[in-house]
Amino acid sequence: MNTALTVLEIVSPVFFLAVIGFAWVKAGWDFRLEFVTRMAMTLSVPCLIFVALMKADIDPAALRNLSLAALAAYGAVIVVVSIVVRVAGLTARTYSAPLIFGNTGNVGLPLALFAYGEIGLSYAVVVFAVMAILSFTFGVWLVSGGGNPFRALKEPMVWGTMAGALFQWQGWETPTFLTNTLQLIGQMAIPLMLITLGVAVARLTPGRVAQAIGLSLLKLVICIAVPWAVGLAFALDRVAFAVLVLQVSTPVAVTSYLLATKYGADADSVAGLVVVSTLLSVVAMPLLLAVLL
Repeated sequence: MNTALTVLEIVSPVFFLAVIGFAWVKAGWDFRLEFVTRMAMTLSVPCLIFVALMKADIDPAALRNLSLAALAAYGAVIVVVSIVVRVAGLTARTYSAPLIFGNTGNVGLPLALFAYGEIGLSYAVVVFAVMAILSFTFGVWLVSGGGNPFRALKEPMVWGTMAGALFQWQGWETPTFLTNTLQLIGQMAIPLMLITLGVAVARLTPGRVAQAIGLSLLKLVICIAVPWAVGLAFALDRVAFAVLVLQVSTPVAVTSYLLATKYGADADSVAGLVVVSTLLSVVAMPLLLAVLL
């Protein structure tokens, strides 16, 4: 009973904020999705990542170990998903990236924060940063069918990650007034992303629902089993292990739909994956947390 109550307290804020965004759209009120998303991804999220890494009270060796574990986990997921897509005869441009990369920002960061506090957020930021770099390089390359895989260097999140890692490594800190400013900007990120998630889901028109259900379940199984095995192999501590599994197993990100639209993949099928996997996470994430806590 205590575990169930704890899990409920952790996941409720995440889904309530998403419901606010969903209800906002259904009420017919205006929400500039592109503007809010741009503000989050270019301003508040980079600040959140930078400050979380700079102030992380974690042994550098533990951070390095988790970074390597995250790389290994995503690498293994890429291999497994590539095999599944090829065997199932699916279009790689449409299905590969959504099945590999989860919503580590909108869902993973707040879950880690509410479940494990600031230490959980610091760990989650590391996994989020690894995912973001892979997503904006290899992921964009997959969806676009080619192109320059180094376009991620234009993303503020990447620069925020590298700067935060450098400050953590060197033990540097920004002046107090600047740290407070960056922290305040970063605090916008989580509520903004959760409300935006609800708005985006409310506006999506799912396609191929039956297929989306099957693939969402398959993604969940792969993205729990793989990081679980990797976490054990790297002998991660309890919190780092839990955060790695949580982050990698998050549902399909809304950015997958935006990228599919931008690069001409089957956006309707991706929209179906976003909606179905997000709804599935309402049940799956609390159950997974109950096991990990």
